[in-house]
Amino acid sequence: MREKARLLEAIAGQNRGLLSGEGDRAAIGEAIIRLEAENPTQRPTQRDDLLDGNWRLLYTTSQDLLNLGQFPLWTLGQIYQCVRTQTGRLYNVAEVSGLPYLEGVLSVRAKISPLSDERVSVKFDRRILALQRAIDYRNPEDFANKLEQENIGPAIDIPVDDNQLNWLDTTYLDEDLRIGRGSRGSIFVLTKN
Repeated sequence: MREKARLLEAIAGQNRGLLSGEGDRAAIGEAIIRLEAENPTQRPTQRDDLLDGNWRLLYTTSQDLLNLGQFPLWTLGQIYQCVRTQTGRLYNVAEVSGLPYLEGVLSVRAKISPLSDERVSVKFDRRILALQRAIDYRNPEDFANKLEQENIGPAIDIPVDDNQLNWLDTTYLDEDLRIGRGSRGSIFVLTKN
């Protein structure tokens, strides 16, 4: 797994892509392509045993996510993606901190369904902003379970206007690493938590 080690080395210190310059992104992109060529998992959308779980974001090119780290008085913490294939759900959970006692969590819930051996459709249907203390946030898995409830406590439900077809390809999957490519051209590298 030399290519996997090379990719992990290339993204180390990039703060999920927030610190990546043009040269870094090019080198990481090449390392991703080399690792994708060695994907050990055929038909990843059919591998619930590998896909299910809580994944922590290591690197992305998604401006939607990277822009979360640009707000004044906010520090972007960990970002997770919780995949629940049995219920066809995906939860993106971003932890943010800033002023004392005002740690927050931003989350998006989506319905997913396989479109092919590599691709799932992604239909966003709920977006939440909340203070961690107000909703008794403990971890992304607990929060994903709470998101299925209509009332999770004092939180702001932000309307989702998502009429376009979004999809996510899983281009590399093993026991602890996943690479995805999204419909908006973004790349995601995640490790199983």
